[in-house]
Amino acid sequence: MPPSTPDSPDEDEARAAGPNLSRRGFIRTCGAGGVALAFGGGEARADKDAGAGPAPLPGEERTKATLLVNGRAYEVLIEPRYTLLHVLREQIGLTAAKPGCERGECGACTVLIDDAPRYACLTLALEAEGHRVETAEGLMDGERLGPVQQAFVDHDGLQCGYCTPGQVMAAEGLLRANPSPDFEQIRHGMSGNLCRCGTYAHIFDAVAAAAKDRSGGA
Repeated sequence: MPPSTPDSPDEDEARAAGPNLSRRGFIRTCGAGGVALAFGGGEARADKDAGAGPAPLPGEERTKATLLVNGRAYEVLIEPRYTLLHVLREQIGLTAAKPGCERGECGACTVLIDDAPRYACLTLALEAEGHRVETAEGLMDGERLGPVQQAFVDHDGLQCGYCTPGQVMAAEGLLRANPSPDFEQIRHGMSGNLCRCGTYAHIFDAVAAAAKDRSGGA
């Protein structure tokens, strides 16, 4: 058997193109691919990005909707996938509801829909059509805070304040459903709203004070 000889460049290229890839051809192919990704990555990166999320829908595929928010009707042009949180903040301009986890775990985006607390990040805007939506802005009378909002101020129910609008709306919804909750009912009613600052004791005191104020101090 004749002794083996080093592969020629032509033989390397042939093997790289065929099913039996030589080590030299493999390294050369990988090197070229790495350079392409580092300095352009055009098609490979475009294909990856294309599958990363839904592409924007053309404007003509948007849907007209009328949302009743804080007693006022807003006509909006939205994509069916838009969340209520997105439309409230980006199209209507009501920014009290905050994006937090955006997966229904923190409660920073809590609003009321027909008096019941709902996570706006998990609610499609189109779902809210035909229903009453209320945000923390809607609890105010001009520049005057609503009773629940004032109770949070009076009892230091906030620190950084980021979660506070959601906490207030959860408390408002709780008190509309149960005007005189006991301590355990308050804890349960507020359990869907997280406070990273850990101000829970003051939050519970604020809700209890708001309930007492609504009942005339009884």
